[in-house]
Amino acid sequence: MPNIKAAVKWVLQSDKRALRNRDVKTRLKTLFKKAKAAADGEALASVESQFDKAARKGIIHPNKAARKKSRLIRAVRAEAAAAAAPAAKTTGRKRTTKR
Repeated sequence: MPNIKAAVKWVLQSDKRALRNRDVKTRLKTLFKKAKAAADGEALASVESQFDKAARKGIIHPNKAARKKSRLIRAVRAEAAAAAAPAAKTTGRKRTTKR
């Protein structure tokens, strides 16, 4: 236990901030997963905004926010490309090789 009266307050403030930061980080992870699954432009913008806000407040590092946003955009684009590309046509016959 701290000997200084102000240090007691610092400990309480640190605990309060840590709890709030943990909540924000958990919410960001959930938003990231939902936006990745939805692959929606509107959700994507919202998640990017939340990452920027967390970085601005110092909850996460700005480079981490940029990395997460980049990976999210890349995942959404890959999902859209996979959905847009037609399935490869197969004849249903098995190919055999003669020896």
